[in-house]
Amino acid sequence: MGPKMTRTEIEKTYRERALKVLPWICARCGREFTGKRLRELTVHHKDHNHRNNPPDGSNWELLCLYCHDNEHSRNMDGEWYDEVTPGGEQEPASTYKPFEGLAALLKDKK
Repeated sequence: MGPKMTRTEIEKTYRERALKVLPWICARCGREFTGKRLRELTVHHKDHNHRNNPPDGSNWELLCLYCHDNEHSRNMDGEWYDEVTPGGEQEPASTYKPFEGLAALLKDKK
């Protein structure tokens, strides 16, 4: 067996494979990438497991830098909001009720 590959070498390998099997379009925003701008297209692992690289590319999607950052930010935000409070119960997302009393206001308009 040869020397151990670095993370950068591994990423380069699956990125090259992904660029061969997937269209050069961001799967989120739909922007097309060619030429020098192709470097802005990144490989996103759908299951977030960078070791899961099937030859058919079924665990990959190409995302532009911005959409890729957004994808990972959403996951981090979701994990943060899903945390249980110290008392053991999750707090309601909001207590504000913007339409409370709307029925009474509309009833007076008839």
